[in-house]
Amino acid sequence: MLGSTLWLTLATLIGLVAGFAREWLLIDSWGASLRSDAFLVALFLPEAVRIALATGLFSSAALPLYQERDVAQREAWLSALTVRVVSCALLVGGLFYLAAPLWVLLIGPGLSEEGRVIAAQSLQLLAWCVPGFMLHALLCIPLQAHTRFVLAGLGSLLFNLPPVLYLAVSGEQASPEHLAASCLIGSLLMPLVLIPAMRGMGWRPWRIQADRDCGQQLVQRLGPLLMSTLASQGLALLERMIASLLGEGAVTWLNFARKLINLPMIALMSLNQVLLGLMGGKSEQERLALLSRGVAMATLLTLPVAVGLVGAGEPLIQLLLPSQAGGGVLAALLGWLGLTLLFAAWNALLARYAYAVGDTRLPLTCELSGNACNVAFLLLLPWLLGLKGIALAALLGVLLTGFLLMRKQRLLVELDWARQWGLGLALPGLALLIPLGVPEAGWQLGVTIIAALALMLGLAAWLRPWLIS
Repeated sequence: MLGSTLWLTLATLIGLVAGFAREWLLIDSWGASLRSDAFLVALFLPEAVRIALATGLFSSAALPLYQERDVAQREAWLSALTVRVVSCALLVGGLFYLAAPLWVLLIGPGLSEEGRVIAAQSLQLLAWCVPGFMLHALLCIPLQAHTRFVLAGLGSLLFNLPPVLYLAVSGEQASPEHLAASCLIGSLLMPLVLIPAMRGMGWRPWRIQADRDCGQQLVQRLGPLLMSTLASQGLALLERMIASLLGEGAVTWLNFARKLINLPMIALMSLNQVLLGLMGGKSEQERLALLSRGVAMATLLTLPVAVGLVGAGEPLIQLLLPSQAGGGVLAALLGWLGLTLLFAAWNALLARYAYAVGDTRLPLTCELSGNACNVAFLLLLPWLLGLKGIALAALLGVLLTGFLLMRKQRLLVELDWARQWGLGLALPGLALLIPLGVPEAGWQLGVTIIAALALMLGLAAWLRPWLIS
């Protein structure tokens, strides 16, 4: 698990850094302005599709179906699904294109009329990214089944590279239309790079009738996962709607904070994919041992990051965006979002423990309960606390989801959740003492880095996930 996770992490690291660079260059070129808010509103729907697919929407449902077939059946299954998936993607892209003004009105109700025009025009181009995203997700399934994680992990890099290059060259002269076109180019690169490997695995997309039941089987497995994804993206949509009503630039700050949080989550995304692949076909005892190792590793990776974001949020933002106002707001938002890292990582692993045996309904019911809690607080806290209220609502929803996942799978006794959750809440709180006791920004950053590294070493000595059996 450690080796596979490391390779996939290295493969996706540069892609996620490119994604963060895209947001950083966007703010550097346009600032936290109407234009940046409008483009991010337009990008929301295509990006939601891409992220849902990248975090396992397709693989969690389709990988067990692929693995249960022999070689000839696998080739037929993959070939038969291709036309079905591409046709569905074109339909989704068409819906995004035709209703672009309505989508913009829904996602960014706080935008001005000028901002809505910019967002609608951008979305009509970005809508056609969806076919590339969905075909890439389908073609990654056999790669993951054959443990070729590196090639499958290049999608984020391929998508983000064209817009990063465009923003780096154009700077302040960049236009939303050309930026959207560069994103479209990136979406087409994602599946094109995989085609040579697919040809070697027997991919023949013209064999439409090769496996008549493949679509029905996938839809049955995909249904609960799709509902779960829609619920998650619905929350993200509500967050963006509320942010658009909190003033100009709030959407940009929220999006930038989310992207920055995603950087330390690269190993978690890799861990989720590797864990799901390893659990397939295993006994309950073997799956439980793998889950224990995964949970310990998630704690080891996320808790020091949460401490770092709380302890050194403001100097980090000053370092990244020295010319932008609002760094204090963004730093506070990062600190609160950092608290969700550990618990969200646990939830993803607990869900895949169920996915490995084909149970996609249990995680859905738990997530919907957590989402309801999130929505309830999301309708209240942002008006009292500003952007920080969005992050606090997310934390409360994630905590409830995790507890329900453990209780309904009878894992409350099997996992050392009480101590690890206690540390996850207490240590970032203690990290608040660093900015209070160390006023100078450079020293804050140095002290926090030392504290986070010491914590990681201490957790490694205590948890030792490589020794759990």
